[in-house]
Amino acid sequence: MPEPLVLALDQGTTGSTALLLDRRGRVRGRGYAELPQHFPRPGWVEHDPDEIWRSVLVALKRALASARARASTVAAIGVTNQRETTLLWDRRTGEPLGHAIVWQDRRTAERCSELRRRGREAAIRRATGLVCDPYFSATKLEWLLEHRARSRRLLAARRLAFGTVDSWLVWKLTGGAVHATDRTNASRTMLFGLRSLRWEPELLRTFGVPASVLPEVRRSAGDFGRTRGVPGLPNGIAVAGVAGDQQAALFGQGCVRAGQSKNTYGTGCFLLLHTGDTPVTSRAGLLTTVACSADGGAAYALEGSVFVAGAAVQWLRDGLGILAHAADSESMARSVPDSGGVVLVPAFVGLGAPYWRADVRGALLGLTRGTTRAHVVRATLESLAFQSRDLVEAMARDAGARVKALQVDGGAVANDWLMQYQSDLLGVPVRRPRVIETTALGAGLLAGLGAGVWRSPRELGAARSLEHEFRPRRDARWRAAEWARWRGAVDRLLG
Repeated sequence: MPEPLVLALDQGTTGSTALLLDRRGRVRGRGYAELPQHFPRPGWVEHDPDEIWRSVLVALKRALASARARASTVAAIGVTNQRETTLLWDRRTGEPLGHAIVWQDRRTAERCSELRRRGREAAIRRATGLVCDPYFSATKLEWLLEHRARSRRLLAARRLAFGTVDSWLVWKLTGGAVHATDRTNASRTMLFGLRSLRWEPELLRTFGVPASVLPEVRRSAGDFGRTRGVPGLPNGIAVAGVAGDQQAALFGQGCVRAGQSKNTYGTGCFLLLHTGDTPVTSRAGLLTTVACSADGGAAYALEGSVFVAGAAVQWLRDGLGILAHAADSESMARSVPDSGGVVLVPAFVGLGAPYWRADVRGALLGLTRGTTRAHVVRATLESLAFQSRDLVEAMARDAGARVKALQVDGGAVANDWLMQYQSDLLGVPVRRPRVIETTALGAGLLAGLGAGVWRSPRELGAARSLEHEFRPRRDARWRAAEWARWRGAVDRLLG
């Protein structure tokens, strides 16, 4: 009899990944499909919900083919997703009401400024752990309810559904039978109580959100329905795990106790520190968010969010044509001894933690006649490490202790040059796991626990083994000089 497999679906900003995991947590199959980006106006970023679903189906098909596995061997499905991205659809037909507004989108920046001017940010932060920023779902949903022409008619007929991408995928996987999210995704909407773990009526009134459009909130490992009508999969497979991408990565790295942390290098960079069963209020520009716990109980983390990391490398490839392939960035960075004084501050959609400045835009500083493409590429990779150090410094101020080693994951950690530079810049070891897609891994592990494939997180150790440790090679004087370059550039940009 074939071994049962767990299917992990990771729907990210620029593409969808599917992993097939065996009982030991090993990756048996892998599939990926890119997702088109839509930029209708400056500062606007959108996705087509139907394209999101198609990319998931393509990734799923490729994962099964790479594992040479039958779909009937899939015992459970886990879902993880780009978190704050917001969409509406018709409950009766399943038809989306236009494009989704992506987490990077800044169209509601003025609305957030208005809320701050009215003195509402402190109450929002106390309730949700979040700052008042267009990054989160509440003002996106408010905008959709106002600007999607059919929303009012569907709302009156109680046919309107809101969701982040996880809810959309659960809806599609279950043939419209389940409209649900999990606590980690709900905690990113700016509508969910951090301590109450429920939708907050006062926040719903603030943003004009009817409770009837909201998904049911469930624990991350558990019952999210069963498949129905999914191309390539039989009916009846348990959808048993859901978590936002960064919380899934935290769980995938085995960070389930207070004091454990990880940094994910994807489209953005996200550093999370598990704080146990008690939410910690940041004084250094970080967020407080819900995390996944091993037993399904309440758990929390501090989070630092960088909006543009790997997306900056994608910009070099697609926007400037400097790179043919993103992977070429490593050899180009190695081809020069330094960045030639060039610093990139990739504030293409504003700056996230710890600055939270939606109004600033990117800058490439220090250009001379001797600047080459290689210098720009190296400066772009350095910006990922600089922004990650911003988060580490803020985390140290909040936690009262410095990170002693950095657990890393995400697509960009395959770049050895970047990981070594990050270790040198922080002065601590940087640890890369064998499975760098720990976002998908975390979703799969949650689903396996939820469906009973694994009885305890202790059975998952093999899935979290270390592939390489990068140790610092530079001294404190070098680190101080490099850090001063970045801080000077950011200070000039912020004025």
